Amino acid sequence: MSQAKVQDWQALTQLTGGAPLVVERVRLADRDIAIEGAFEPPQLARLSAEDQIFVAAFLRSHGSIKEMEQVFGVSYPTVKARLNRIAASLDVFDVAPRPSRTEVLERLSRGEISAQDAIAELEAVT
Repeated sequence: MSQAKVQDWQALTQLTGGAPLVVERVRLADRDIAIEGAFEPPQLARLSAEDQIFVAAFLRSHGSIKEMEQVFGVSYPTVKARLNRIAASLDVFDVAPRPSRTEVLERLSRGEISAQDAIAELEAVT
């Protein structure tokens, strides 16, 4: 992302004061197409510019807290506290899809799970 775009995003974040915002028009940059409606920005875009930079640095360091300590000149507990604060501000979603009814029954027939576990999983699927 260019420095100008980063500054634009920082200015927008300061203008809104962190209040929720709704995007009402989206234009595809390489085409003459615009879409209007009510769109919420993705969760990571709702973070402050500083937190977005922190998350990006964390990803670039492959999750190395030790490297984050060096980059930001802070202690391990400070890095952990900030990560915990950022994580708490994000909605949690299930990244592991629930198994289908067929998958549960196949695991039961192979003896990988008990009948009680199968019932519990099947009730969660339905």
